[in-house]
Amino acid sequence: MPTPLSCCIIAKNEADRIGATIASVIDLVDEVVVVDSGSTDDTVAVAEAAGARVIFNAWPGYGPQKRFSEDAAQHDWILHLDADEVVTPTLRDEIKALMAAGPQLRGYRFRINDIYPRRSKPRLWGDMYNLVRLYDRRAMRFSDSLVHDRVVTGDHEIGQLRGAVHHFSMRSWGHLRQKLNAYVDYQSKVMKKPLWVICARLPFEYPLVFIRYYLLRRHFTGGLDGVYSSHLAAEARFNRLLKMLQVRTSAGGAAAQ
Repeated sequence: MPTPLSCCIIAKNEADRIGATIASVIDLVDEVVVVDSGSTDDTVAVAEAAGARVIFNAWPGYGPQKRFSEDAAQHDWILHLDADEVVTPTLRDEIKALMAAGPQLRGYRFRINDIYPRRSKPRLWGDMYNLVRLYDRRAMRFSDSLVHDRVVTGDHEIGQLRGAVHHFSMRSWGHLRQKLNAYVDYQSKVMKKPLWVICARLPFEYPLVFIRYYLLRRHFTGGLDGVYSSHLAAEARFNRLLKMLQVRTSAGGAAAQ
């Protein structure tokens, strides 16, 4: 018998995208579990109509919410997706064959390709992340970090899958800026860095992050969209430091009073 597989998705207000995510895996996995943190649109109805089991859980942070979804799954093998990600046919066939034969390792990485707004395919050399998203929860779990969502693999050997996921995270450039600003606001409240580190990094954060995204992450292949995407990433990282500085100085002023 094939190894049973659960797909876990966390979501909030993803009615326009979660249907495509579920449709890309509904014939691959044995169940789809969606953990919703209080959507005010039709996310729950769309997910249920697509065949998912939907559970409500108030937002506890990125890592804890993903761990909650792991616990809610019926099976130990987990395929974890975001609500704006679509599994490509190549990756779907690869995972299907792997589950049919029986996984030889406890976790597998695959590439996650960001898609620019108004585009349907990733840019040339556009794979952004190579992450563990297919794994045995008995051997590894998501971190419980409030701001970082990554699977802690320990000393386990990790396999590499050839297929990829298409990541439609940007409805528009305005949506991306709004999304980054919300993430920055959250990070600035929960992340702790020494004041001297914040001050030392502040003048260099924007140019260094821009260079990292534009050159090292190869956004230069995206034309003007690549320039703007790199700018938004660098702007967000600079604003994160600036807001962390404001939080630190405000706390220091309040303590002095």
